[in-house]
Amino acid sequence: MNTRTEPVVIRRLFIGIALGFFGLFIVLPLICVFYHAFSKGWVVYLQALAHPDALAAMRLTVITALVAVPLNLVFGVAASWAIAKFDFKGRDLLLSLIDLPLSVSPVIAGLIFVLIFGAQGALGPWLRAHNIHVIFALPGIILATIFVTFPMVARELIPVMRSQGNEEEEAALTLGASGWKTFWMVSVPNIRWGILYGIILCNARAMGEFGAVSVVSGHIRGLTNTLPLHVEILYNEYQSAAAFAAASILVLLAIVTLVAKTVIEAVIRRGHTA
Repeated sequence: MNTRTEPVVIRRLFIGIALGFFGLFIVLPLICVFYHAFSKGWVVYLQALAHPDALAAMRLTVITALVAVPLNLVFGVAASWAIAKFDFKGRDLLLSLIDLPLSVSPVIAGLIFVLIFGAQGALGPWLRAHNIHVIFALPGIILATIFVTFPMVARELIPVMRSQGNEEEEAALTLGASGWKTFWMVSVPNIRWGILYGIILCNARAMGEFGAVSVVSGHIRGLTNTLPLHVEILYNEYQSAAAFAAASILVLLAIVTLVAKTVIEAVIRRGHTA
């Protein structure tokens, strides 16, 4: 018996609207990026990517992600473990703090770091006296990136840990396993796909972050420009082919992230139905 009672016309209309929005806001922009990136040929495209400023921007983007993602992974696993497995005072406050970066504009977050670590900020005189550079330097970029990617891992792991309950951990402890061994041998294997999922999303956001990093970076060519900032500078200088060439790297990253996300979701669904 067919349970779909909506008329065929209505179903096709809504499907057409969904596909139209998908094509207009997803597929068409992607096509435009690659079209403009290769509009002047492969030679110009490769030259734009091989430019010293572009290479420096890619290198800084990768370094930032390599620092921010592992730190957020450690925090995300620890926070998820505490929130999902234990009852303690301040748990709701911790949940609210984890969600804070989602409700604060990245530009405001960058401004906060400037007010704290900038030359005229709260810690500015002390940092300047000790020749420590945070704003307009790598540490500021990493701090801003960590802030905006703060919830990514924790928000993926908390529902997973809550759905699993505490029975397996309690059984392991009853059998004499230590807390640390229980964590590594029981808890981590159960959340491995959630961890990988969170890492992928966190890495994509870290490499693509613009607002907070733009405020704290200073836009110094070859030093503090990440790849998104490099794209902006090239576009503002009317170097559209080079700008879209750099943007194509971010698009490829987004596509890889989407594919990895889809594969992980398929594996998780297969594991639930097995």
